[in-house]
Amino acid sequence: MKKLRTFVLAAVAACVLAPASAQFAKVEDAIKYRQSSLFVMQQNFGRVAGMAAGKIPFDAKVAADSAAVADFMAKLPWAGFGPGMDKGESKAKPEIWANKGKFDDYANKLQTEMAKLSVAAKSGNLDSIKAAVNATGGTCKSCHDDFRNK
Repeated sequence: MKKLRTFVLAAVAACVLAPASAQFAKVEDAIKYRQSSLFVMQQNFGRVAGMAAGKIPFDAKVAADSAAVADFMAKLPWAGFGPGMDKGESKAKPEIWANKGKFDDYANKLQTEMAKLSVAAKSGNLDSIKAAVNATGGTCKSCHDDFRNK
C-alpha cells in the first residue's frame, strides 16, 4: 500500500510539473486527469471521514496518511479545468467556466480545508479530525452543489 501510494504521488507530481499545454493534448486527457485526481482525493478523504463518523475503526496512522494524500491531491485537479476544457463527457457544469472566479475560490478553500484536515489528523485527536472533516466536507458539498451535475 505504501509503495503504491508513493508511486501514485510521484506519477501525479510528474504530471503536474509538465506544462499544461503539453499535459493535455486533448480535452479527454484533461477530463481523465481531473477525474483521477479527484477520485484519489475522495478515496483518501472518505477513509478519514468514515473514521470520524465511526463507520470505520479509528487508526491514527491510517487517518494521518490518508489525510496527507488527500491534502496533496487537493492541489492537483484544477489544471484540468482550464480554458477550452469544458467539452466532453463529464459531471462538470458549464458554470465552472462561466464563473471561473467563484470556482477557483472553492478550489482554494478546499485546499485550505484539506491542509487543516491533514494537521488535525497528524495530531491523532479524533475530535479535531471530526471538526476538520465536517469543514472539508462542507466545502466539497458547496462546490458540488454549484458546479457538478449529479
